[in-house]
Amino acid sequence: MTSKIFYNGNLRTTATHIFSGSAIETDAPLDNQGLAQRFSPTDLVATALGSCMLTIMGIKARDMGLNIDGCSCETLKIMSDAPRRIGGINILFKFTAGQIFSEKEQTILKNAAHTCPVHKSLHPDIVVNVVFEWNN
Repeated sequence: MTSKIFYNGNLRTTATHIFSGSAIETDAPLDNQGLAQRFSPTDLVATALGSCMLTIMGIKARDMGLNIDGCSCETLKIMSDAPRRIGGINILFKFTAGQIFSEKEQTILKNAAHTCPVHKSLHPDIVVNVVFEWNN
């Protein structure tokens, strides 16, 4: 088992990771009758994509002897109607000052990001736009 999820009422849940015991609370978004005081489940999908891409880039960077510590990404989830679903996810990666990568290294890191398991698991109708802000 990966997690156990409880419905707390008022459109909120608590998911507990079985192995570590860490917990995530969710709340429905404002545009779907919630208070948006926590991540929504669809926010977590966009967040999982960014986190997975960073993790896979981190693995590849470590294998290549590169350091991407401090790299961050910002996610924007775009909802669609009829049916209500995630229609798009925009991700902006920002590298910290001093992190300079050759074109070849940039290409390898980009490819790593785009082959992360979450990205490969998303429905092809979800438009994923990714921008990399390099310091070169």
